Amino acid sequence: MKHLTTRMLAIIVALLASLSMMLAIVSLPHLAYAVGADDGSAQGADQSVAPTPVSGPVPNIIVTNFTYGGDSVAAGAKFDLNFTFQNMGQVAVANMVVTVDGGESFAIAGGTNTFYFDALWAGYSLSQTVPMQALASAKSGAQPVTVSFRYEYLDSGARSSNQSDVKIAVPISQPDRFEVGDPVPSDQIVAGQETTVTLEYVNKGKGDIANVEATMEGEGFDATMKTQYVGNVASGATGSIGYAFTPTASGELNATLKVSYEDSDGQSKTKEFPVKLSVADAAPMDDPSRVDSDMNQNASQGLPWWVWAAAAAVAVAVIVGIVLLVRRHRKKKAKSEIDEEWDDWADGNADGKLDTQSGGDIASGKTVGDAADSTTANNATASGDATSTSAISPSTDATPTTVIEPVNATAEPNQIVPDDSGQSDGSAQTV
Repeated sequence: MKHLTTRMLAIIVALLASLSMMLAIVSLPHLAYAVGADDGSAQGADQSVAPTPVSGPVPNIIVTNFTYGGDSVAAGAKFDLNFTFQNMGQVAVANMVVTVDGGESFAIAGGTNTFYFDALWAGYSLSQTVPMQALASAKSGAQPVTVSFRYEYLDSGARSSNQSDVKIAVPISQPDRFEVGDPVPSDQIVAGQETTVTLEYVNKGKGDIANVEATMEGEGFDATMKTQYVGNVASGATGSIGYAFTPTASGELNATLKVSYEDSDGQSKTKEFPVKLSVADAAPMDDPSRVDSDMNQNASQGLPWWVWAAAAAVAVAVIVGIVLLVRRHRKKKAKSEIDEEWDDWADGNADGKLDTQSGGDIASGKTVGDAADSTTANNATASGDATSTSAISPSTDATPTTVIEPVNATAEPNQIVPDDSGQSDGSAQTV
C-alpha cells in the first residue's frame, strides 16, 4: 500500500511536469504557415515553398472631435481650431507627426502647422490646438481642413510605418453687406391716387443674396400686391424696389416696409423701415353752379375804390397815348405828301415845259398843266377858232388834261385879236 501511494505520487508529478512543458511550448511565439489550396492538403515545414507570415493588427487614428469657436467663421477672422484624435487600433504607435493643412480657405495665424508626439497607446487620445485665420477671399459655406497623421508601429516584431489623412469641414460666412436705403416716397401723395415708395439696395458682400422679398404693412392703403418677390441679388449688384399703393383717406399714413432675404450662409434675415406719409385731399370736381355763385358773390362784394381809381387812370393814360400816336402819324403823313408834291413841281420846272407867258399863272397858284392849257387856248383863238370847243389830250409826259371852253371876246379878258394890218405875225396879244 505504501509502495502504491509513492508510485501514484510520482505519476502525478510526471503528468504535471508534462503539462507544464506543454503550456510553456504553447506560450512561446511561433510562425504561422499559409495553407496551400492546390491539393487541399496541409503543407508541412519540410515542403519547398517558403512560409508566408500573417500580418498582425495595425493601428487606426481618427479625429473624434473638433471645435472652431462658434457656428461659423467670418471671412477674414481669426479662430482656434482644436481637434482630438484617438488610436482606435490594438497596437501602440510611436514617432507620430501631425500636420494641419488649411487649403485655399484657411491659413495658419502664427506658429507652425506640424506637431510631434512620442507615442500613442491603443485606445488613448490626444488633443491639439492650432491658431488659424479664414481668408477674406474664401467662399462662404463649409470649407475643408486636412489633418495628416504619420506614425510607426510594431507588426509581429517588425517595425512598420503608416499614414492617414482626415478632413474636417469648417463653415465660413461672408459678412452680411446687403444694404437697403431709406424709403423715398413720391413728391405728392393724394388720397385715391396710386403712388409709389422706392427703396434702393446694393449687395457689397462677396456672397450672393437669395430670395429677396419686400412687404408693406399697415392700414389706410390698398395694394394689388402685398408682397413683391425680387429674387436673388449677386455680389456687387444694385437695384431698386418700388412698392405701389393707393391711400384710401387723407391725413397721416403710418406703414412699415420689410425686406427679407437669405444671406450667403442661408440664414434668414429681415430689415424693417418705418415710413410716415402725409396724404392730401383729392382736388374737387369743377361745379358750374358753384363757379357762377362764386362769381356773383365776388361781384356783389365789389372792389375797393382805389382799385377803380387806378384802373381809370390806366385807361386815361392809354387813351391819351393812342391819340398822341395817331396825331403824330397823321402829321408825318401830311408832311410826306407835301414833300412829294414839291418834288413833283420841282421836276416839272426843271424840264422846261413851261413858257414865259405861263409864269404869271404859276405865280397865281395854277399848276403847270393849267398854264400850258391857257397858252394852247390863246393860240387857238388867234387862229380864228374862238367859237370851237377844243380838248387837249394828255401829253406823253403824263401832264394833267385841261378842257378849254368857248371864249367870249367881250367878256373874257384873255381874248386874242389881230392887229390893224389884219394879218397875224404869229404872235398873240392878250386883252
